[in-house]
Amino acid sequence: MSSNTQDVGTPVAVVGVGRMGRHHARTYKQMPGADLKAVVDFDHDRAQAVAGEYGCAAYGSVQEMLEAHPDVNAVTVAVPTRFHREAAEPLLERGIACLIEKPLAPTVDDAKALVDCAEKHNAVLQVGHTERFNPALRAAKALNFNARFMQAQRVSPMTFRSLDVGVVMDMMIHDLDIILMLAGSPIKTVEATGVAVLGEHEDIADARITFENGCVANITASRMAMGTQRTLGVFSDSGYISLDYQTRDGVVVRSDGDNHEILAKVRDQVARGVDLSDQNYLGMVKVDQLTFDLPPGEADQLTAEQNNFLSAACGEGLPEVDGRAGLAAVDAAQRVVRAIGEHTWEGMPGSALLLNSVDGST
Repeated sequence: MSSNTQDVGTPVAVVGVGRMGRHHARTYKQMPGADLKAVVDFDHDRAQAVAGEYGCAAYGSVQEMLEAHPDVNAVTVAVPTRFHREAAEPLLERGIACLIEKPLAPTVDDAKALVDCAEKHNAVLQVGHTERFNPALRAAKALNFNARFMQAQRVSPMTFRSLDVGVVMDMMIHDLDIILMLAGSPIKTVEATGVAVLGEHEDIADARITFENGCVANITASRMAMGTQRTLGVFSDSGYISLDYQTRDGVVVRSDGDNHEILAKVRDQVARGVDLSDQNYLGMVKVDQLTFDLPPGEADQLTAEQNNFLSAACGEGLPEVDGRAGLAAVDAAQRVVRAIGEHTWEGMPGSALLLNSVDGST
C-alpha cells in the first residue's frame, strides 16, 4: 500500500470473532495500514470482550455496524461457513471489500452467488486460504515448475473444532486450492475414498485428481492422526520440490547440467544389470534449499494475507486468492466428497452409510 494509505489507515471491521476472527482483529490492530473500527458477533459478550481488548466498537449484526460506520471499506468475514453468504452479501452489495475465511462457502451454489455478487457490484472478494502465503510455497511457486505429479499430505490429531464439516472441507481444501493453482488446468477426473470415525462426516480422506493437461495429484487428509504433518511434493520434467508447511522450508532437487556423461554411463550400467547400490546419486544432482523471506511487516502468514487484502481493497493490487479461486476450491472439494460417497466398499453398495455430502444431505 502507498505511504499515504498507511498514514490514514484503511477503515476495517471483522464479522465473527471466534477463534479465527479474533486473530484477524488482533492482526488488523497491529497493522499500520489498518484502522480497526468494529467487530460483529451474535454473541454479545464475546463481541464486547474482543472490542474491549482491541479498542473498537462491538455490534450484534452487520447492519448495525454499517449504520454506525459507513466509512468501513474492508471487512473480514469469519463466521461459521454456513453463514458466509448471509454475512457477506450485504457488504459486497455496498461495494465493500470482503476477505472471507476459507472455505468460501459450504456449497458451489453459495460460492458462485458470492462471486457473482462481488463482480456485479465491483467489490474485491478474497478468500482466506492463508497457506498461499507460506514462505515455502511462495519460494516453490517462484520456480515456475511445470507440475506433472503432486503429492500432498495434511494430517493432525482431532481438535473437535470443525465437526460440522468433513476433513475435505476442513483441511484438504487447503491443498486442493494449492494444487489447482500449481496444475493450472481444469480437473478431468476425481477418485476418492474416506471414512467417518467420530461423526457424520469423513475424518480421513484420500483423493486422486487427474487434470486435463495430464497432471496427477494424490492428496491425503486426516484429523485422526497421532501427530501433525503438512507436506507437498511437486514433480516436473526439470526437478522435484519437497516442502514442509509446518517448518516453512523445503528443498528443490534438479539434475546437474554438467553430469550428462555421468548420467548416460549410469543408465547404461543399469541397463546391463550392474550393481550400483553403493553409488551416491546426490553427487549427480543439484540440491538447493527453498528460501523466501517475508517482506518487512509480514512476520506471519495472516499479516501477509491481510496486507495483500488491504492493498487490493485500496485498488493497489489483486487478491492472491480471489473469489474465482475460492469457488474452484469449493467445487473440487465437493467433487471429492461426491467421489467418496460413490466409492464402493466390500459388502456395501457405497459409502452413503458412512458419509454425508458437502451440503449435509445423505
